[in-house]
Amino acid sequence: MQNLETERLLLRTLRLEDSERVEVLASDYDVAKSTLTIPHPYPEGSARDFITSILEAEKSGRISIFAIEEKESGQLIGIINVSIAESYKRGELAYWIGKPYWGKGYGTEATKALISYSFNQLKLNKVFACAFTDNPGSWKIMEKVGLKYEGTLKQHVSRDGVFYDLCYYGLLKDEYSQ
Repeated sequence: MQNLETERLLLRTLRLEDSERVEVLASDYDVAKSTLTIPHPYPEGSARDFITSILEAEKSGRISIFAIEEKESGQLIGIINVSIAESYKRGELAYWIGKPYWGKGYGTEATKALISYSFNQLKLNKVFACAFTDNPGSWKIMEKVGLKYEGTLKQHVSRDGVFYDLCYYGLLKDEYSQ
């Protein structure tokens, strides 16, 4: 897999050596609560298992995942991926940024790069993403990068016994302009 580069970021292959940094950032409750899959508390040592399993899934073509690295510091600041449904030529975007890096536009910058990669390298017809309706930081990124609101699924998912609404955004290849 190739690296993707933006003005301030390097989107690179996720590596086992990243596990300690992933654990530190993902252990923050505010990061975990904004996702469906990051556990809280984050179990010690589980980042290695996550990275190992996700790299296996990547080999099969089901996902493309990148570590988001801040160029200036060389620090991993988050993770971004696209889960691929090859038979439908579509991909679901997902991302998280460590809390110390919130509000700096990194999520938007990384997502723009992944959308371009999804259409131009992966040859997808559609990219989409969803977020908890009470997570405006995430769905505002979707709006900033050009994804269009497609609807809200009521009480579509459950986390820790609580049901949440998800807002969905999408973009078609023929709507995409670089």
